[in-house]
Amino acid sequence: QVQLVESGGGLVQAGGSLRLSCAASPRTFRSYVTGWFRQAPGKEREFVAGIRWAGVRTDYADSVKGRFTISRDNALNMVYLQMNSLRPEDTAVYYCAADSGGGSWLPNDMDYWGKGTQVTVSS
Repeated sequence: QVQLVESGGGLVQAGGSLRLSCAASPRTFRSYVTGWFRQAPGKEREFVAGIRWAGVRTDYADSVKGRFTISRDNALNMVYLQMNSLRPEDTAVYYCAADSGGGSWLPNDMDYWGKGTQVTVSS
């Protein structure tokens, strides 16, 4: 069983930055691919960014490329999402998720989810 706890959300003005953190347990977490997803009110949950086991390969949704950066620290069992140049349309609940498989980044394929952290970007 993998447990994920997100933190770092909040209210920020457009153009600002936030850094989300995801604390994971247990240590076997390092064998999972990990992603960030988000869900805005009335919308489907969508993939934002993902990172594979060794952190060598990362994937991003087109809407966040060049603005968001995902990273992980396997020694600390942490995954991060640095979000820069935030826009009002980035407003959503952000979730950390882990997958023991190949990393399709489809929400239904993710094995474990955190409870989410709210990000609100004002215009």
